[in-house]
Amino acid sequence: MGKAQNPRRVADNEALSVGTQIRGSAQKLNLVAALIRGHKVEDALNILSFSKKAMAVDVRKVLASAIANAENNHNLDVDSLIVSEASVGKSFSMKRWHARGRGKSTRIVKPFSRIRIVVQEKQEEA
Repeated sequence: MGKAQNPRRVADNEALSVGTQIRGSAQKLNLVAALIRGHKVEDALNILSFSKKAMAVDVRKVLASAIANAENNHNLDVDSLIVSEASVGKSFSMKRWHARGRGKSTRIVKPFSRIRIVVQEKQEEA
C-alpha cells in the first residue's frame, strides 16, 4: 500500500548524474560542457583530463559518476556509452561584501552552477 514508485526521468538505455554545487558561473561551465556533448565516454574523459579549464575537474567527476551509474545501477555496456546530454544551469549565489574608500562597500557575488550529464548506450551499426 505504500507510495507509488518514482518514475524514471530518462530512458531505459540511459543513465544520469547531476552536480549541484559547482563553484563558478554557468557560462564558464557551459564552455566545458560543450566540449563533451555527443562524444563517446572514453573520448570525453580524455578531453576533460587534458583541458586547461578549471571547471573540467568537476565535470569529469560528474561524468565518472554517470558512467558508474550506468554500469552498476542500469547494467549498461560502458564501451558503447556516449554523452547524449550535458546541460548547465544556475544554482545559488553567495553574497559577500568588500570594503571600499570613504566608508562604502561593494557587493561580491560568488556564483554556483549545476550540471546534468546523461549518458546513453548506442548500439554499434554493422
